[in-house]
Order: sequence, then structure tokens, then C-alpha cells
Amino acid sequence: MRAAWYERRGPAGDTLVVGEMPDVQPGPGEVRIAVSVSGLSPGDVKKRSGWQGSLMPYPRVIPHSDGAGTIDTLGDGVDPARLGQRVWCYGAQSYRPFGTAAEFVSVPSELAVPLPDAGGDSANRELAEQAACLGIAGITGYRAVFADGSVDGLVVLVHGATGGVGSIATQMAVRDGATVIAVVRPAQQQRAAELGADHVFASDEPDLPAAIRTVAPDGVNRIAEVDLADHVDLDADVIATGGVISSYYSSADRPTLPYWKLGFADTTLRLLGSDDFAPDVKEHAAQELTVALVEGSLRSAIVERVPLAGIARAHELVEGGVDGRVIVTVSEGA
Repeated sequence: MRAAWYERRGPAGDTLVVGEMPDVQPGPGEVRIAVSVSGLSPGDVKKRSGWQGSLMPYPRVIPHSDGAGTIDTLGDGVDPARLGQRVWCYGAQSYRPFGTAAEFVSVPSELAVPLPDAGGDSANRELAEQAACLGIAGITGYRAVFADGSVDGLVVLVHGATGGVGSIATQMAVRDGATVIAVVRPAQQQRAAELGADHVFASDEPDLPAAIRTVAPDGVNRIAEVDLADHVDLDADVIATGGVISSYYSSADRPTLPYWKLGFADTTLRLLGSDDFAPDVKEHAAQELTVALVEGSLRSAIVERVPLAGIARAHELVEGGVDGRVIVTVSEGA
């Protein structure tokens, strides 16, 4: 099979190789997917670059945990009805060596989520591209909003509301009936409004806590946090009593917390690591994301489609902070 891989940490152009290697085969309980689209997330880039000094977990790694395609081979014990099924997958390279940046990937059957026929090749292709953006970003965004139940009737604040995780958190919160407050860079305000946010604030607005309190005088019930270290003081100023801050990243390993301000608000602090969510949490999130995707209420902004041969450029785009999602096209199939 044609695949991209790396055998050492370092810059994308120096480490990523595209070539031929033996086809992967599914083990017991696994399915093999003929990959059409490979999704790329910041976490994939961090793994390749050796973020926080991480070592090579395997001699060779095919990157990317997310993707979409068609099941073409079944391992022992898998329902025969799955053969030929269109699917998207997550966790392909989570504690596993070979991800979706290849013509084939094998994953446990439960990580391959069925995708219905969208009614034609073009529509199927579009749905597959969108589905390939769901795994890491989607499950994290869903968990950041819904770890403590429905947000119908609640006020949800999403930091970085137009990012990969934030845009999904925003759309899913809107879909569930929340009043959504988006905090974004000034240039992203229109996009945040297009995602359905009820109130949009620029991150550099003077006295941002007071501005948020004008539309949420009783405070914010849930916060989806893109950088705990950077925003925790703001969060403490706007959190409602009994509110939840769910953070999936921090620019500081040991952020300083305004303990008493958070404590007096009876605040719950959740720290999220998407690779390590419980299996039932991932499965439920995947189901809900798929429903929203198929009904059309969930979309990611795909700004670059890069062929497998150009995967190094795809990684460089993500490292450079491109404003939108980057996907790697593996085949023309949907």
C-alpha cells in the first residue's frame, strides 16, 4: 500500500516519507478501511515533532488518527454486514503505530462509525471529508460541552470558537439549545456568528469580563476552554455558581489558579485528554456527531486539501496555525 510514515521525530520535511509498504491486515475484531480522506489535527503534528520531549513509541509511525473510507476487509468475529460499509474512524493512531495517512488502515470495529449514503458521488465525497474532521476535534469539542449533561437552556462560553475543536463545540451547543457566547480573535468574529453563536466578542476587547456579563448577568454555566493558563482569570470572573470549565489545552503545564474566586463559585474544573476518554464516552460522542453531520447542522471549515504525496506541507500548514481544517486526500473514492 502507499503510505506516509516517519521513523524519527523532527520537522515535517525532514521526517515524513511517502512510499510503498506491506498492506495492513485486520486482526480479530478489527476492520480494514480503504481510506479516501485522512484528517489532520494539531495532536498529530505534536506527536511527529516530539512535543514535550515525547519519544518514538514505535519504530515506524503512520500518522493521523482520523479518517474516512470504506470497509474492505474484516477480521475474525466482525459482523459480515460491515463489509463494504462507508465509515469514518477515530483513534487509529491512538496507542497504535499505523494511522490513516495510508491507502489502508485497520482499527477495532467499534472505532469505525457508519456513514450513510449521501446521494451521489459528490455528496458522498463531501460527507467523507467532513467526517474525517470529526475524530479528535469532534469528540473533544463534544466532551467539552456535554461532559456534565445537556446544555439546553444554559449559557455556554466557547474560547477559540472558530478553531477545530471550538467550532464543533459551538455548533453542538447551539444545536442543543444553549445560549452560546463565542470569544475569538477580531478577524474571526463573522465566522463565529456564522457558526450560530448568539454573542461574539473579540478576545482583545477592553474589560471583556464586563462585556460578557452584559449578556450573561448570572454568569456562564459551561466554558469550553482552549487555553486554561491564559484565560483562567477571565473564566473565574464570568463563571456562574456551580459552573463547569472544561479545558483541553493549557499553554502552561502548571497554570496558576484564582482558587478562592473559583471555589466560592462552586466551580468544577475538567481537564480533557481526548485519547484517554472512556470508550463509552467516545462512542456516544461519535454517534451524536454523526447525527449532526448527516442532518447538516455540523460542518468544519476545510481550507486545504493536500494529496498524500504532499503530507509534509499539510503538517507545516497546521504548525503554522492555518485558520481552518487541513485534510489529506488519499484516494478519489468516497
